[in-house]
Amino acid sequence: MVTKQRDDLLTNIPALRKLDSVLLETLDNFKDQKDFWYVPRDIEDTDHNGDWRRDENWWLPVVKVPTDGLSEESRRWLQNQKDSVAQVLKAATAINAHVLSEMHIPENYIDSLPKNGKTSLGDFLYKSITEECFDPDYFVSFLDLSTEHKVLDLKNRIEASMVIWKRKMCQKEKDGKSQWGSTVSLEKRELFEVRAETILVMLKQQFPGIPQSSLEVSKIKNNKDVGQAILESYSRVLESLASKIMSRIENVLEADRLVQRQLMGEAETRSESEAESEYEESEKVVAAETPNSRKLSDFIGWRLSSDTKKHSSMSDIEFFHKVEQEKEKPMMKSPRALPKKFSYLAKLENMRSPSDRH
Repeated sequence: MVTKQRDDLLTNIPALRKLDSVLLETLDNFKDQKDFWYVPRDIEDTDHNGDWRRDENWWLPVVKVPTDGLSEESRRWLQNQKDSVAQVLKAATAINAHVLSEMHIPENYIDSLPKNGKTSLGDFLYKSITEECFDPDYFVSFLDLSTEHKVLDLKNRIEASMVIWKRKMCQKEKDGKSQWGSTVSLEKRELFEVRAETILVMLKQQFPGIPQSSLEVSKIKNNKDVGQAILESYSRVLESLASKIMSRIENVLEADRLVQRQLMGEAETRSESEAESEYEESEKVVAAETPNSRKLSDFIGWRLSSDTKKHSSMSDIEFFHKVEQEKEKPMMKSPRALPKKFSYLAKLENMRSPSDRH
């Protein structure tokens, strides 16, 4: 009789060791970098009167980058490191999910479940999953996943409904008859289970650091397989480490993007001020180069006769006083200029018909 290693251990242990070495190598790559640094948050936010403690990760230091941002080479290098860690996270998550799915579901967890999946999900979630047209992306985006507690609660509800549906399908195959009635078919139950599993995968991808669900905790506590325990714990540690490294790299990239936005805003403000100054300078030049500039006499002498233009050699003030004096003199009209008056009778004489010629 020959002792042979289990297939799951023979396949997954070397893969996990490879992932572990990739993460350690990634961490070593950050030892000699000088493009960014960290400042304690209590020193950085002294002017906020302790508001920084309300942050979700208030214990983490603040990332600092140069005033002109990261260089293009550093930015590409960080993005490559992030992509590499993302592959590790994806592989570790897949191994952990596979190991947990192979573990036996404890009886105490099954006893705590409701009788049907609709009760576990609730009316709204059950109706959304069982509709004819189902879009998982729209479904996840429509839900309120603002806190970690809400994400974990959704995960618990979906996993509980999946366990209920699987047990009922197995019971139907065993007994050879339906336990649900004529309204729901086996194909539909399988479709609902696939949809629920798709939502779980999306939640794990969108929230890689989400805590373990009630089903996962129950499986780990009651597990008696040493090999599965090793694979599950090893993959879970790598998954958590990869998630934290990705989060730290993203913090550096976000700090760089913030600096770039500030620089762009300053450049736009500076360009606007330069454009305004150039416009003012051009206005001054045009005003200086305009010929035949008007004098005071041009504005006050628009309605004067042409005879007063001979005084143009006089100063503007003297000319103004002289014009005012002339206005004060009594204006006498010439007799020739008086209009000729006509009487009413004369007008009637003119309107008479001509006398007869005979």
